[in-house]
Amino acid sequence: MKLLVSIALGGAAGALARHFISQQMMHWFGTGLPWGTFTVNVVGSFLLGVLAETFALAVHAGPSLRGFLVVGVLGSFTTFSTFSLDVALLFQRGRIDLAALYVAGSVILAIAGLYAGIKLVRMVAA
Repeated sequence: MKLLVSIALGGAAGALARHFISQQMMHWFGTGLPWGTFTVNVVGSFLLGVLAETFALAVHAGPSLRGFLVVGVLGSFTTFSTFSLDVALLFQRGRIDLAALYVAGSVILAIAGLYAGIKLVRMVAA
């Protein structure tokens, strides 16, 4: 139960951070490009790298702290950070072929899934 509460609290913090950063990026740079999403994806990936390596080399973090920071905060801040870690781990394991397939498949199928969802809702609503 403690782990679930930690994840939920981290999720709230990450979602709020994403919202405020996205709003600030729109204020600074306009809406021509999705600067907010871009920023949180890059920053979130960087932070996950910092946390993963810190937890691996220097800091013993229990499940609640890891859940709060990694699954909760960064998971709701951006899922792209987890995707980036998955790709890095595949590279480190020497599976460049799987990493490339994972990247291409994730991007193409995620965009295709988005369009499929849009089409489904439009069909149902029509």
